[in-house]
Amino acid sequence: MYWMYEMAHASLNPARAVTDATKILFQNPLNPWTHTEMGKSIAAACELFERTTRRYGKPEWGLDETEVNGVRTPVEVRSIWEKPFARLLYFDRKLTRPLRSPQPRLLIVAPMSGHYATLLRGTVEAFLPTHEVYITDWADARMVPLAEGRFDLDDYIDYVIEMLRFLGTNMHVMAVCQPAVPVLAAVSVMEAERDPFAPISMTLMGGPIDTRRNPTGVNNLAQERGIDWFRNHVITKVPFPHPGVMRDVYPGFLQLNGFISMNLDRHVDAHKALFANLVKGDGDQVDKHRDFYDEYLAVMDLAAEYYLQTVETVFIRHALPKGEMTHRGTLVDPSKVTRVALMTVEGEKDDISGLGQTEATHGLCSSIPDHRRVHYVQPGVGHYGVFNGSRFKSEIVPRICDFMLSAADPKSLLAIAAE
Repeated sequence: MYWMYEMAHASLNPARAVTDATKILFQNPLNPWTHTEMGKSIAAACELFERTTRRYGKPEWGLDETEVNGVRTPVEVRSIWEKPFARLLYFDRKLTRPLRSPQPRLLIVAPMSGHYATLLRGTVEAFLPTHEVYITDWADARMVPLAEGRFDLDDYIDYVIEMLRFLGTNMHVMAVCQPAVPVLAAVSVMEAERDPFAPISMTLMGGPIDTRRNPTGVNNLAQERGIDWFRNHVITKVPFPHPGVMRDVYPGFLQLNGFISMNLDRHVDAHKALFANLVKGDGDQVDKHRDFYDEYLAVMDLAAEYYLQTVETVFIRHALPKGEMTHRGTLVDPSKVTRVALMTVEGEKDDISGLGQTEATHGLCSSIPDHRRVHYVQPGVGHYGVFNGSRFKSEIVPRICDFMLSAADPKSLLAIAAE
């Protein structure tokens, strides 16, 4: 399957070259056809063809500065820890003067579910003014040589634990969507071992902790198909000349097909609007479309063993809420979590992780005192609104910030404005 995809993509290169040359011709101001309706339509059609046949690379972060205490501050993104399947990125704020008091340190665990960590650009941007921010940058499995070995859900949990230990004490951890399960497992393992590097707080946002609650279309698909269907229909080998040649993966182009098919009409309408806006010369709308789809269409391959283990453990067996999930042969017991404060965030209209699936964490973490736990449902937002957008910045972020500050103060009762 993957080899056929590569051949099809390569076969389009001549057509893409001709289309690109035609677009340049009909955008040249010296060409009289450029200023006609037909010329603009041809140029717009060429751009649409180019964008729909392009392979989108890993996006840049584009977070060059932020505002800290009212002062515009440069930001440098750099890797501070690295293993074959992930890097740990630090958003280093180049402060011109020291802060009066240290700001909370936050590790954001990005989803390893097809898109790059840059999907959380808005999440990082929202916390940069008030936090020292770190984020997991998961590797594209097709770029990891087979000699580097396997990567599964147990390895994911190990990576999270290693990152927390590397960062040291006084850390907060936040999991966005899919990593809610491995992050909860990692914290449970650390707490069971009384690890001194366990985080101060854990924030889980729109995660599939218990997918038996309000199951969505995604959850039902996993139940109906079973793990053998996924193993036989979506797993293939990386072709030459990628570094990960012959590695078993769930390829990005199949994931993207699934993402788009869920809302096909919306994507078709968006591209029709792009064509119309290109002809009209509406630069603002065109730029918004380009920015969104440059991110949305950039996907990466997932290691097959990680993908299959996650589907089976989380969506088919429901191992964590049933008390059956293990890590390296040891039972994962969230009731061992006692020192880590817990906040869960859900979107009222989430169609990926149904309402109540993340809240289930509170029942599992039964040993956390009531005054160190918070649950918040954001009205009127879907899955992506839980970690991005205007309501996230204005209503969710302030609550999370208050929660983290309160969690770091053992005398403080977490009476956060979740009402």
